[in-house]
Amino acid sequence: MNRQNNSYYQPSTFDRWRPALIALAILATVVAIGVQQSEANKNKSDGATEPALVTDTSLVPIATVPLSRTLESGMQGDDVLRMQQRLKDLRFDPGPVDGVFGQNTVQAMWAFEKLVLGVPREQATGVVNQSTWTIMQQNLVIKPRRIADTATHVEVYLPEQVLIVFTDQKPVLITHISSGTGEMWCEEVKIDPGEEGNNSDEQITKGICGEAITPPGVFYFYNRRVGMRETKLGSLYNPVYFNYNIAIHGAIRVPLKPESHGCVRIPMSVARYFPALVKYGDRIYVFDGFKEPETYGSPVPPYDKPDPNYTTLPSVTTVPSVTTLPTATTIAGAPTTTAAKAPSSGSTSTSSSTP
Repeated sequence: MNRQNNSYYQPSTFDRWRPALIALAILATVVAIGVQQSEANKNKSDGATEPALVTDTSLVPIATVPLSRTLESGMQGDDVLRMQQRLKDLRFDPGPVDGVFGQNTVQAMWAFEKLVLGVPREQATGVVNQSTWTIMQQNLVIKPRRIADTATHVEVYLPEQVLIVFTDQKPVLITHISSGTGEMWCEEVKIDPGEEGNNSDEQITKGICGEAITPPGVFYFYNRRVGMRETKLGSLYNPVYFNYNIAIHGAIRVPLKPESHGCVRIPMSVARYFPALVKYGDRIYVFDGFKEPETYGSPVPPYDKPDPNYTTLPSVTTVPSVTTLPTATTIAGAPTTTAAKAPSSGSTSTSSSTP
């Protein structure tokens, strides 16, 4: 009798265990994915975590014009202009949307690479190839990590070296930054009147040693200055202070790696209008990629101290002026000459010969 026509057919052992085996395979896949994601998180540089970034690929791309060449610094053209406009739409700041791939556009692309593409902070190139352009055309929605108690708040991501200003939970500015190196430093600094460490009416100069740390935590903006200011932490353009003498400020050099004495550097072009985006009392969250900002509270930055090896030049230059005493011997008159010769070993015989 044919087995398939046998009404009393009994399933094989494999058939009986098939559902269980399928379930086991699904479970193993889920576990494997979880382990892979866990390992990926462990391997992220500096323990960095990314902001919530949502990509809805079901929508039609924003721009449909393909990229016919790889774009990089120094190039010009309509394709550069379209790329700049897309960055601006996403709230990165490429500078003027003029079709010229300048330094401002490079720094905006650095921020995009680090934040969106997950490129390690010192490996960003600023180059836009077809793959990058395809991602830029997607419907990217960048959400804050925190819902603050102020309508506008700032989030600083130290691992990625990126800063975002959010208003009503939407980004209004995304920019590349450079924060504290974490190293010890000793320098001669100039301090303007009114800045921390100078209560006088004139600029002073002193030697200071410090530790270049940008503390993670939760803070708020409490002070600001206009223009270029000389402080204990260096030259700051339009600084907005949030942790004693640590501020977000413009700088000429904003490299890919941390380079400041503790402040958060932003490009000069961004610093021209950044103070207008925030006000006194607005929250700022500084993420270090290891712990949540709230676990740190609002720690103060490391205290600086006088440089023990620093000496001011004026105290040295006054010493040679004492050596001008020989001019006293040119003055005529016995009283003067006897006074001048008094310290000499032959002063007794000289005085006795005076008429």
